[in-house]
Amino acid sequence: MKQPTGQVRTDTPSRRTGGPGDGGPPTGQELSRWRHATRWRGAVAGVLSALAGLAAGSVAAGLLGTSQTPVVAIGSAFIDRTPPWLKDLAISWFGTNDKNALRVGILIVVLALAAIGGVLAVRRYWAGALIIVVLTGVAVIAAMTRADSGQTGFLPSAVAGITALLILRLFSKRLEPLIDFPDDGVTRRGFLQLSAGVALGSAAVGLLGRVVSGNRAAVADARKSLKLPQPPTLAPPAGVQADGATPWATSNADFYRIDTALSVPQILPTDWKLRIHGMVDNEIQLTFDDLLKRQVLHKWVTLTCVSNEVGGDLIGNALWSGVLLKDLLQEAGPSKDADAIKSTSKDGFTAGTPLSTLLDDRQAMLAFAMNGQPLPVEHGFPVRIVVPGLYGYVSATKWLVDIEVTRFDQFEAYWTPRGWSELGPIKLSSRIDVPFGKKVTAGPVTVAGVAWDQHVGVSKVEVRVDGGPWQQATLATDASIDTWRQWHWTWNAPHGTHLLQVRAFDDKGNPQVEASAPPAPNGSTGLHTVSVKVD
Repeated sequence: MKQPTGQVRTDTPSRRTGGPGDGGPPTGQELSRWRHATRWRGAVAGVLSALAGLAAGSVAAGLLGTSQTPVVAIGSAFIDRTPPWLKDLAISWFGTNDKNALRVGILIVVLALAAIGGVLAVRRYWAGALIIVVLTGVAVIAAMTRADSGQTGFLPSAVAGITALLILRLFSKRLEPLIDFPDDGVTRRGFLQLSAGVALGSAAVGLLGRVVSGNRAAVADARKSLKLPQPPTLAPPAGVQADGATPWATSNADFYRIDTALSVPQILPTDWKLRIHGMVDNEIQLTFDDLLKRQVLHKWVTLTCVSNEVGGDLIGNALWSGVLLKDLLQEAGPSKDADAIKSTSKDGFTAGTPLSTLLDDRQAMLAFAMNGQPLPVEHGFPVRIVVPGLYGYVSATKWLVDIEVTRFDQFEAYWTPRGWSELGPIKLSSRIDVPFGKKVTAGPVTVAGVAWDQHVGVSKVEVRVDGGPWQQATLATDASIDTWRQWHWTWNAPHGTHLLQVRAFDDKGNPQVEASAPPAPNGSTGLHTVSVKVD
C-alpha cells in the first residue's frame, strides 16, 4: 500500500532509540543491563588478548631457544626476591608443587589485570592498553635481570605484549559502539566470532610454541639413549630396611625436588661443558665425554633440604653415580688461601661450598646418574653436585656449568644474602613414619621411622609415649654414615589417644636438639611428635 504523504514509518526500531520488541527507547534498567553485559565482554576480551600474547611469547621463546617466557620471567624474578619466610611458607603449603602453584598464581594475577584492562578498553582503549604495557614492562625487566636470559631473553615478553595490545584493539573497536547503545545482534555475533577466532588461534599458537621449543624433546631423547656405566647392583644393602618404615631407597619419581628453577634448564650432553677456574694452578675445561672417561663412583647418599620441617618429607636416599670432585680439584691445584667453591647452575643459581668438604673422605661427586639411570631433567641432567653432609642450598647445584675456587669473603651465594647461613651442615634429626594419621588397634603396634646425620652417623634412636620414659628402638643395619638409618619399636598400645615422640643420637652419643626451631637460617630442630588414636 502506498505510504500517505507526510507520514513517517515508526514500525522499524532505530538502533539508537529502539527498545526490545516495541521500537521505543530503552529504559534506564535496560541500558544498565546492556552496559553490564558489555563490561563482561570487555573482561573476556582482555583475558583472550592476554592469552593470545602469552601464546605468541611461547613461540618466540621457542624460536629464540630461551626459557624466558613472560610467566617464567616474572616467576623467576619473584623467586629471586622471595624472603626465606615466604619460601618456607610456600613449601609448607604446596610442598614440591610450589613451582606449579607459583605458575598458576602468576597466570591468575595476569589474567585478572588483563580482564580489568579489557573493561577499561571498551570506553578508553589507552587505559586498558596501559595495563598491558605495564605487565609487559615488568616481564621484560624481569627477563633482563636473569643470568640465563642472554641478549634475547626479553624478546618473548615484548612479543607477548605487542600481540596482546593488537588483539585488545580489535576487541575494543568491536565493543566501543555498545557502551551507550543496545546490541542489535550483529555486533554480538561479531564479538563471538572474534572471540572464538582468538581462542582457537591462541590454542594453535600455544601448541606451535611447544613444537618449536624442540630442545625439550631433544634433551628427552638424548637422555633416553644415553649409555652410562652401571653400578654392580641397584639393590639396597642387606638389612637396611626396618619393618614398617618408608622405603630405604627412594625412587627417582618419589625423590623430593626443591630449587629455584621455574623453568627447568634443558641441556644436551653434547653441549654440556664445565669450567673449573679461579684460585687454581691449572684451569680445567670438561665435556660430558671427558667425565665418562674417568673412574666412576657409585654411592648411596641421603640428601636433605634445609627447608625440611621437623618430621618433613624433603629428604630422600638414592644411589648416585659420577666422578669424584676431589680428583678434579686436585688436578686444578687449589690455592692454599682458597676455602670455598662457587658453583653455578645453567639458570644462574649459585651455591657456596666449603672446599674442605670436597677434599675430605666424604666422596663428594659430580653426579650424572641416579638409581642407575641418567639424572632426571628435574634433578639436574646432565650433571649436578652431590655432597654428603651438607644441605642442598650450599652444595647440591643442579644443571652445573661452572665451578670457581675462591674464598667465602669474596662472594655471596644465592641464598646467603637472603638470610640463610653460609656453611649449612645437616643437623641430626629423626622422624616417625608409622603409625601416622591412622587409627590402630590396642595391643602390639609397630612404631617405625628414619633418623639421619649425614657424614656423622646415627648410633641410637629412642621413642617415648605421652612424655614418659624413653624406650630404645631397634636399629636397622647401617649402610653408611652418609645415608639415613631406619628403626622400629614395638609398642603395647592401650586404648585412648596418645602422643609419640622420637629422638636420635649421633655416632658420638650426642642427642638431637629438642628445642623447636624453624628451618631458617640453618635447618629446623625439635622432636617429631605424632598423635595416635588407639581403638
